[in-house]
Formats: sequence, structure tokens, C-alpha cells
Amino acid sequence: MRHAGRSLPALHESVGLSECRNENETRVTVLVLCRMLFLSFRHPFYPINLRFGPGMHVHVLQHVPFEGLGSIEEWLLQRNMSISYTRLFESDQFPSLDGIDLIIALGGPMSVNDEASLPWLCAEKRFIAEAIAEHKAVLGICLGSQLIANALGAKVYPAAEKEIGWFPIVAEPAMLDGLAFPARVDVFHWHGETFDLPEGAIHLASSAACRNQAFQVGSRVIGLQFHLETTPDSANSIILHCGDELVPQRYVQSEAELRNVSHGNYVEINALMAAILEYLVCDID
Repeated sequence: MRHAGRSLPALHESVGLSECRNENETRVTVLVLCRMLFLSFRHPFYPINLRFGPGMHVHVLQHVPFEGLGSIEEWLLQRNMSISYTRLFESDQFPSLDGIDLIIALGGPMSVNDEASLPWLCAEKRFIAEAIAEHKAVLGICLGSQLIANALGAKVYPAAEKEIGWFPIVAEPAMLDGLAFPARVDVFHWHGETFDLPEGAIHLASSAACRNQAFQVGSRVIGLQFHLETTPDSANSIILHCGDELVPQRYVQSEAELRNVSHGNYVEINALMAAILEYLVCDID
């Protein structure tokens, strides 16, 4: 059932977070506290992991050299997490799931339906499906979110319109056990396909161009159609490699518009990315 919930500012006041240095820090702290409170109320004896990182192993599925971890890399390194990679542009060998705590599937210009030309996609989707079945934490970004959806049986197909640039997403009404997005936030998009929600998924966010922008399956699987990990360097990299896609359309910005954003845009989305990562790992044993 839907839970109306309170806005983030109201939650900020109720838990006494006035000492937070800025709005972005407040959002991160509130989201993590809410996650811990949900677990505490629903599972009073559930072990909450306050380590947030040391000893955890993260495996990254990277599809092209120019789409990397962005701001996520610093977040992982600050928490002394070990990082391994399957770089699918070099090798299609997937590791054992033993010892892996979190899987991050990154973006890429290919489609999940390109199995004839990229046969490793079949193996990658099996790997993701097995990880979810074993209750691993899984985060999918752009192509990665489409891979999760498809691995769970949902269709992926061309969107009605491409969405490339800085456009707002709007949060769906929060479920009691779902991740609470900000009501509205401008994020970085670069996608031409969309997906149906997997069976049992919680719909988290939408945009004017694309209904299914974010979803959650259980408490450890989150798919984001957009990019919260984007930094000025990673934005520049994708523009350099995929700039031919910037054909004027209703939801496709020009290169100048993509670059003409304030540093605060990146700070805000990177803070939200950090909150989502904390949400995914805070109850890992």
C-alpha cells in the first residue's frame, strides 16, 4: 500500500539534523537514516551494518572504456571497499558470486537486445539474475538498469523519444519499504531505450520523456535509467564519444547546454548517488 510520508525537509526537522552543513548532506543523511529506521521497525533483530564498507567487495560490469564509475569510485575507495571488474570490451569472463557484496552494472551505447552481435549479453544477464537470486546488492545505471529489468523478464525497447541532457525526474509516491527520492531533481540522461518494470518492482521515479526512470526490487536491487554518478570529466567523455547522437529533438540538448551547468548540479546528483549506495549496503552482513 502507498504511504504518503513526509517531505525531506520535514524529516530533517524531526530527526534533528540542523547541524548538517548543507542541503545535499541533509538529503544523504536523511535517506540513510530512513533506511535504517525501516529495517529497525520491520526487523527488530535485523543486524544493521554500520561499517558501510570496510571488507566489502564490489564487482563492476563495465561495457565501454568511456563510461566508468564516476563519483562512485571515490565513494568506494573512501570506504576501503575492494573493487574488481569485468570489462566486457576486453573479456566476457564473469567471476564467481562468492564473496561479492555489491554488483554495479554501468551504462553503454549498446542495447540489451544486441545478443546476436554481442553474445556476452546473454551471459551477463544470467550473471545478474543469479546475483539477484542470491540476494546480492545490485545497482544498474542506464544500460545496467535495462539489463536488470531484462534479466528479470521485462521487455526493453526503443523509447518514444530519446532523452539526452539535464532534465528533471519526479519521485513516485513512496512505498513504506521503498527508497524515497527527492520530489524533483535535475539529473543527467543519455538513453534512447526504455523498459517495462519487472514483476514485483517498486516504481521510484519518472520524467516527462520516460515513465520508468527508476525502480527497486526488494531492498537490494535498484535500477536507474539516468546517471547520478556523472562528473564533469565523465560527462565530457561521453560527449566526446557519443556526440553524434546530439541531433536536435524535444528532449535532446545541445553540447553547449550539456556543458553549461553549474558545479552544484554535479554535487547534488553525486550526493543522491551516495545516498542510494548507502541504502543498498547498510544491511549487508
